[in-house]
Amino acid sequence: MKQQCTLTVLCENSVAGPFGLIGEHGWAIHADIFGRSILFDTGQGQGILPNSRLLNIDLKNLDTIVLSHGHYDHTSGLPDVLRECGEIDVYGHEDCLIDRYWTKDNDSREIGIRFKRSYLNSLGARFRFIREFTEIFDGIYLTGEVPRVTPFEPVDPNMKVPGPDGSMTQDELLDDQSMIIDTDQGLTIVLGCAHAGLVNILTHVAEHLPDRPIHTVVGGTHLGFAEKQQFDATMEALDRFAIKRLGAGHCTGLANAARLFNHLGDKYFFSAVGTRIGCGIQK
Repeated sequence: MKQQCTLTVLCENSVAGPFGLIGEHGWAIHADIFGRSILFDTGQGQGILPNSRLLNIDLKNLDTIVLSHGHYDHTSGLPDVLRECGEIDVYGHEDCLIDRYWTKDNDSREIGIRFKRSYLNSLGARFRFIREFTEIFDGIYLTGEVPRVTPFEPVDPNMKVPGPDGSMTQDELLDDQSMIIDTDQGLTIVLGCAHAGLVNILTHVAEHLPDRPIHTVVGGTHLGFAEKQQFDATMEALDRFAIKRLGAGHCTGLANAARLFNHLGDKYFFSAVGTRIGCGIQK
């Protein structure tokens, strides 16, 4: 018997229901994929445990954890999850553990992962670092590093990392990666923040799985920081990919989320905490 795929949003900036869920600036989504229990990101740490309990998601029996990238709003719930599930593989890019900062004018703040690798290891994290497009389970893939090929999806100039001499240099966010699920409906792509660029990500996935249509995209799009030129070019690309559903949230921003809804109509949905998405069955 072929098994189903269901996604449940556990952490996001807004809440869809039921009562008692916690919204936070962050992202985490649970994937029940063909009998595999996968947690993709862990939010900012406030909502991951209470929300999972209210939504009847058992974090004690996870098969693996995936980190989309190393920002605090995607990784700060990791210790709490590790205390629930114990020793487990944690997939990510090696850069997800580096120090990171957001700087603008005279303002600067730390935005990287808040925990040392040794501490996370002590809680049971077995890090599995990847750079290439990788199949982690049958029909479940991670993008690895995403080539930047579009001329309109720049890296956020306010995001910095310490250089060898201690000065701040541009953070290229090479660790930004997404998860792909191949189902009978087509591909479902789970984004973190899409720092690599939404269209770059879709292009990368299409190159590696060229015979498979992209059905659903869900997660943060980073379009909340996009200028009109980038937003319009992104909409043109989405039309070319003929995506059937887009569930944007987190770093998409309210204004551009409204524009997405206006452009996509019934193809668009808000991926707030409590949202459940059926993705079909095994291909």
